[in-house]
Amino acid sequence: MSHKTINNMMRSFKTLALVALGLGFAAPQAIAQAKQVIRISTPAVPDDWHAKMWTVFKDTLEKSAPGEFDVQIHLNATLFKQGTEPAAVARGNLEMLAISPPEISAIAPEFSIFTAGYIIRDPDHQQKVFNGPIGEHVFKPVIQKLEILPLATVYLGTRQLMLREDKVVKTPADLKGIKLRMPGSKEWLFLGEALGATATPLAFGEVYLALKTGTIDGQDNPLPSARAAKFYEASKTLVLTSHLVDVIFISISTKTFNAMKPEQQQKVRLAAEAAARYNNTNRIKDEAELVDFFKSQGIKVITPDVASFRKAVQEKYLASDMAKNWEKGLLQRIIDVK
Repeated sequence: MSHKTINNMMRSFKTLALVALGLGFAAPQAIAQAKQVIRISTPAVPDDWHAKMWTVFKDTLEKSAPGEFDVQIHLNATLFKQGTEPAAVARGNLEMLAISPPEISAIAPEFSIFTAGYIIRDPDHQQKVFNGPIGEHVFKPVIQKLEILPLATVYLGTRQLMLREDKVVKTPADLKGIKLRMPGSKEWLFLGEALGATATPLAFGEVYLALKTGTIDGQDNPLPSARAAKFYEASKTLVLTSHLVDVIFISISTKTFNAMKPEQQQKVRLAAEAAARYNNTNRIKDEAELVDFFKSQGIKVITPDVASFRKAVQEKYLASDMAKNWEKGLLQRIIDVK
């Protein structure tokens, strides 16, 4: 065999080896690329149930579809600032989020009916409204206008007032001049004003320091969220107005969802529902115990004249421009759900 033939054979072997090596490297890369990336952004703090629920979502999906999804959870608004998540979905920079009625209302004004105080009665009423025919009906514009698909209804808690000073509050008149922190949308600010306070927009992550320094006089949040964020450390009074049975919806980009196989879509839905159940069960249990916890922390707890708050708040909503966007007859349909 000539030297030339041997050299040619050696070059051929080297080429085959490099090809094989390249295929060896390509295989895991192809597997990694095959995973569907699901980025999740939330302002929730780690100790809150609606932060922990995302881990339930991730774990449930990994069990039902091992190796098919790469779920990336970003808490504390570290990926996107609170309120900017829907825009991130529209840009294709985010796959999943927990969207609220005020965020939906910014694009679909008719949804603002669910931002109004004293409309939804309790967690059970909430689940029946959104998981039934009404929910199916009102989510259509969300899917069409925001290109976001709600998958599960998350009970965020019943919102109460917490004030940094010792103050007696019985009626809306007692909140006059109180700088009450609310999320920044016009729907949230309207609710704060309807309660009788001076609504002050502020991001959730800035509330603790603002209470400490007196930049705000109070904040409204469900009790589990107030405990998780330790707002009680900078407060003296809890007022049980129960003015809003709060909700968020575990949601996914329609572009992301529609790109999945039908069996993957079903697994994502079931994982979202498991996450919502986990949150709802624990949050309801927490709320039953938290008044005593806040009392143990030296917080004065006041039960106001809720009927006077309900009357004042509902009158302001019904007389507002916001109510002009509400679908005729929908309010009564919501009230009639038993």
